[in-house]
Amino acid sequence: EGRLEESGGGLVQTGGSLRLSCAASGFTFADYAIAWFRQAPGKEREEILCLSISDNSTYYYADSVKGRFTITSDNAKNMVYLQMNSLKPEDTAVYFCAGEYAYCSRTLPIEYDYWGQGTQVTVSS
Repeated sequence: EGRLEESGGGLVQTGGSLRLSCAASGFTFADYAIAWFRQAPGKEREEILCLSISDNSTYYYADSVKGRFTITSDNAKNMVYLQMNSLKPEDTAVYFCAGEYAYCSRTLPIEYDYWGQGTQVTVSS
């Protein structure tokens, strides 16, 4: 059974950095795209970046994170990372990784095959 598990969240001050990790298991990692979503209190879940593992294509969907967040993978370890720099209080949210078969298509969240449980990121002002 496929599974994703996030880690690395926490409390950080404005301007700080965090690296989130997403560990994949139980499915063929190379056949999937892994996206990072976030959900702030009272807001809808937002897809912010996606990485197609097969061709290493990356997609930035949220203008607010361009130039600050980077998505990478270690295919040998079935891991995807979200490096977050210059964090702002508005980045406070629960961050999720999700797996979509084949390529990043920015589809509806319900279409993703796998979801992690989420990790809390809190940025203090």
